Amino acid sequence: MSKVAVVYWSGTGNTAKMADAVAEGAKGAGAEAEVIECSSFSSANVSEYDTIAFGCPAMGAEVLEEAEFDPMFTELEGTLQGKKIGLFGSWGWGGGAWMTDWEERCKNDGAVLLMPGVMCQDTPDDAALEECRALGAALA
Repeated sequence: MSKVAVVYWSGTGNTAKMADAVAEGAKGAGAEAEVIECSSFSSANVSEYDTIAFGCPAMGAEVLEEAEFDPMFTELEGTLQGKKIGLFGSWGWGGGAWMTDWEERCKNDGAVLLMPGVMCQDTPDDAALEECRALGAALA
């Protein structure tokens, strides 16, 4: 059984809903999945999981959340080489540049993105939650 970490930051609860759906999809595909707030995850935890989903909404000028998530993710860089990962998050404005930039950052770090990042505008609807479950299943 594979072990999946779903690591996220959420300010409004939208990305938290997406995180729960990713974990649901992983569990439905037979994996063990753990939902973890980013403040409780570090590079020391990376090797404990077969795959990792990272969730963060777009903030400010379409960047990752800067107080907690981005510092945690920056600390992980260098430990994701060859690690199978997925990305997800919500946005309220802009066109999704934060996800494109984040995907590129992960690829440059040597991480293996199993599918394009899952995005939704504001509160995730049924279609977005289904995409999150598919991400979880891919990570399983």
